[in-house]
Amino acid sequence: MRDGREPTGAPRDAAFFRHWLTAVAEAVEEEADRLTELDSAIGDADHGTNMRRGLAAAVSAVEEERPPTPGAVLVLAGRTLVSTVGGASGPLYGTLLRRTGKALDDAPEVDLGELAGALRTGVDAVARLGGATAGDKTMLDALLPALDALGDGLDAAARAAEKGAGDTVPMRARKGRASYLGERSIGHQDPGATSSALLFTALARTARAADGEGGTP
Repeated sequence: MRDGREPTGAPRDAAFFRHWLTAVAEAVEEEADRLTELDSAIGDADHGTNMRRGLAAAVSAVEEERPPTPGAVLVLAGRTLVSTVGGASGPLYGTLLRRTGKALDDAPEVDLGELAGALRTGVDAVARLGGATAGDKTMLDALLPALDALGDGLDAAARAAEKGAGDTVPMRARKGRASYLGERSIGHQDPGATSSALLFTALARTARAADGEGGTP
């Protein structure tokens, strides 16, 4: 909103979710080099490149097909990520979006509480797929704090996700490619947690833009 207040949890439609996806893609585009740099220290040095390519494809898919509901937008985006992103990122992010979208079902609009519940379903699915928990130095270390903070609003969730990503620096990786490094993974920020935080910063930004215009962009 223009007065700087917390964006509201007003019901959001499919157009809002398309704009959110576009905002995530733009944020990843801006941060792609940093994401790859982070990944070069503890991974395969391709996280930024892979996420940039996958999200660009997801945006193109939803703009071309124009799914009619928020859930359908996320399901299509997730399916596209799985088919275009290599390594672990595709299945993990694809699962997050697909399971979130399926939990939203066919509702034409969803409010913040409904989105929070659906995101919880998606994050739980990611945890099962990766076999990870909080503190394992993965994307969950940004996603879980964000979910816990959503009750306080979108800005709070974005701040919690960013803090969670930063908090991975002193952790020792226990899952994924970084876990092979053992103690050497300590001192590096997890790239997956960093890109996950962008989901929530983009969500808050998209909601603020929508509310500032008096409706969905």
